[in-house]
Amino acid sequence: MTFRHVSYLWDEKKAAELAGDEVALLIYRSNLLGADLRLTNYGGGNTSCKVISPDPLSGKEVEIMWIKGSGGDLGTLKKSGLAALYADRLRSLKAIYRGLEYEDEMVALFNHCIYDLDSKAPSIDTPLHGFLPFKHIDHLHPDATIAIAAAKDGKRITLELFDGKIGWVDWQRPGFDLGLKLKQCLDENPGIIGIMLGSHGLFTWGDTAYESYVNTLQVIEKCAQFLEDNYANNGPTFGGQKIAGLDEAGRKKQAAAIAPLLRGFCSSERHMIGHFTDDARVLEFINSNELQRLAPMGTSCPDHFLRTKISPLVLELEPNEDISDSKAVRERLAPAFEAYRKLYAAYYEKCKHPNSPAIRDANPVIILYPGVGLFSFSKDKQTARVAAEFYTNAINVMKGAEAISSYTSLPRQEAFDIEYWLLEEAKLQRMPRAKPLSGKIALVTGSAGGIGKAIAKKFADEGAVVVLNDMNADRLQHAAAEFKSKFGRDAYTAVVLDVTSGTQINEAFEVAALAFGGIDIVVNNAGLSISKSIADHTEKDWDILYDVLVKGQFLVTQAAVALMKKQDIGGDVINIVSKNALVSGPNNAGYGSAKAAQLHLSRLNAAELGGDKIRVNIVNPDAVISDSNIWAGGWAEGRAKAYGITVEELPAYYAKRTLLNEIILPDDIANACFALVGGLLNKSTGNVLNVDGGLAAAFVR
Repeated sequence: MTFRHVSYLWDEKKAAELAGDEVALLIYRSNLLGADLRLTNYGGGNTSCKVISPDPLSGKEVEIMWIKGSGGDLGTLKKSGLAALYADRLRSLKAIYRGLEYEDEMVALFNHCIYDLDSKAPSIDTPLHGFLPFKHIDHLHPDATIAIAAAKDGKRITLELFDGKIGWVDWQRPGFDLGLKLKQCLDENPGIIGIMLGSHGLFTWGDTAYESYVNTLQVIEKCAQFLEDNYANNGPTFGGQKIAGLDEAGRKKQAAAIAPLLRGFCSSERHMIGHFTDDARVLEFINSNELQRLAPMGTSCPDHFLRTKISPLVLELEPNEDISDSKAVRERLAPAFEAYRKLYAAYYEKCKHPNSPAIRDANPVIILYPGVGLFSFSKDKQTARVAAEFYTNAINVMKGAEAISSYTSLPRQEAFDIEYWLLEEAKLQRMPRAKPLSGKIALVTGSAGGIGKAIAKKFADEGAVVVLNDMNADRLQHAAAEFKSKFGRDAYTAVVLDVTSGTQINEAFEVAALAFGGIDIVVNNAGLSISKSIADHTEKDWDILYDVLVKGQFLVTQAAVALMKKQDIGGDVINIVSKNALVSGPNNAGYGSAKAAQLHLSRLNAAELGGDKIRVNIVNPDAVISDSNIWAGGWAEGRAKAYGITVEELPAYYAKRTLLNEIILPDDIANACFALVGGLLNKSTGNVLNVDGGLAAAFVR
């Protein structure tokens, strides 16, 4: 079977292994549909199947509907993400339904229909599947079908394109009544193979999982081909190109330069994480003559605007605008952000109901920069990335609708009633509490191993996104693979960084800005150690110690502060120094004096940066041996020689000389760093936190 516009992924061998297990086939079908972003996006769509199973109480055979549960994702769906309900109980709710004004009360009643007590909470789309008689049903939001559904003449086009084989139901908020409308449409049009929902999406079905899958693909393929034929015959897309824009390198450079400024504006209520895309579909739209007409109209499909807000902010800047004077650019942009917030507040005030939830963050989620690309900002990287993907879907919908008719968006009141729906609010309230570093971006130098990796892991565990870096590319690659496995692709980015190279430092912060929008926390951890007597110390030893430890800390902090000032939302610098900055010992002139310079440089920075709400603090470790580069290159041998012991005796020696008799681990340093940035010490700067097991000689006071 050949398709040009969708992916046919069905594997007969795999399906045969699942034969007889309709629920397993439902999950298989769902994963295939979710794997093709042209069919539905992350978290979007709904699939179901109806099977005959024994009632655990009576033993009688009953009809059970399995359906994707609330908040699930088709592409990653597992059985634990399904809800299972008694089909007859669900249908019996029609007898007590009191009308549109009482829609929300029906959702609570779904729980009285639950068959599998371990299943996921049923979604609002449950009755849409339950009232249709088909064994397998797919409800998706493909760009190609929504383009028709959101077109001014969508109903007529649908009926003509499918010769009446696809029904039509006008826009209505998902819920119990819409389920009844779908059943009515089927009753009035027997023999149809699907139903188009105005401005919303598509319902298709089949008697088997495979029939439903193929029917879904065929309907979407036909819609997509219809759009393609009209693109070719309808003149320039979006009225043709208005501006040429920058080349790829120029777009990336400009995006990295302006992202921290945009992030600062969007973080006026809470820290946000950014995402940038210059996808060709985005550029076609933002560089076009129709941008200014279409962008303010907003999106149509509720799955789109729930994640993107109803409309984006379009920047009035030239693609090659000089961003070097961040203060001047901020002053230029401020009125646009203030106008957006006022517009959103007016939308809320005009559309709100007496019981509406309080107004949410009024900052834009989607920002369009003509000639450069699309920025999105949200609570975490995944949400920001998905918002950008959904707005790209919305662009596809506008393109298709304009090619076959004209694009129509949802009325503002309808959009508000979805965005501030009490059931949506309840879903938000059920979400886990944000972690302490949620919304924060951290760069830890030398984070591919030892102390640096432990700090990066701790920050990621506590909700931050991290910029992994190391001068050793192989070591960095292994660390990145570990982070991907543990935290997922949205929790980190990676860049090779030698802290003695100004060029690589600037590149690293550009990577941070492009990947996440900026930086909040910088930990100067990269280092090395050389233990030699004065007689044996070389000039080369001295230079590399001061280059890495002192100049490296200075250059990284300098670049970080420049970016933090662009954001204008404060920040944290933590310098990993050493007890050697405070304690004099033998064979340690170069390392100890460089560490002392690091410590005092930290104090100087703290004194200078307090007015910008940038805090600078110090963690002083001692004798952290585990997985540390410090112990390579002869340092362990040098220290053992200085103390008159063997290398093997060093851990016990270090522990015994502390007041607590403890060995210090990388995780201990990571915990100290988190203590400084986790929210409880936000009014502390210029401090030294010793993590050395207790060394009286290293007491600061």
